[in-house]
Amino acid sequence: MIKRIFDIIAAFVGVVVLSPLIILLCIIIPIDSKGSPFYSQKRVGRNNKDFHLYKFRTMRIGADKGGLLTVGGKDSRITRIGYWLRKFKIDEIPQLFNILKGEMSVVGPRPEVRKYVDMYTPRQMQVLNVRPGLTDLASIKYVNENEILGQSSDPEKTYIEKIMPEKIELNLQYIEKQSFLYDLKLIFKTLSAIVGK
Repeated sequence: MIKRIFDIIAAFVGVVVLSPLIILLCIIIPIDSKGSPFYSQKRVGRNNKDFHLYKFRTMRIGADKGGLLTVGGKDSRITRIGYWLRKFKIDEIPQLFNILKGEMSVVGPRPEVRKYVDMYTPRQMQVLNVRPGLTDLASIKYVNENEILGQSSDPEKTYIEKIMPEKIELNLQYIEKQSFLYDLKLIFKTLSAIVGK
């Protein structure tokens, strides 16, 4: 209950405080690359249910058809402003609305696409017992995930065989240790990691 109340308050305050930036990006993104400033993608949430995750659009329209993973800091599908939005995680701001809708929490396992969830083992499926989050332990460890994948000769294989299992293990650790104070600690660690970039 405390976690949900915190989520609602934090998301509401976030939307209000960031509203000038949100409005500015709604103007700038379509100028930089024709199309909607927003992008939604189907992800898997709590209890293995699909939902639409919101982001600011950082790629050209239809570019996601070329693959679900983005690799390297200079993926040719990413727009000029999209590079900076991704670098500082600003593209994730619209997920505050997912939090208000009750589909996500501020802290929790990052929601995955169905393609990869279908590869989970029964143990790994336990990460779907809680609401997915805007940030988690894996987000902090893999803050430079795109760059790591960009150095791989087979990015998807690297993701499936190395990164994804490690992320899930971190998420299972989080579920065992989760508490309000632990969530606050992860929020500050996330902000520190982003600023450090």
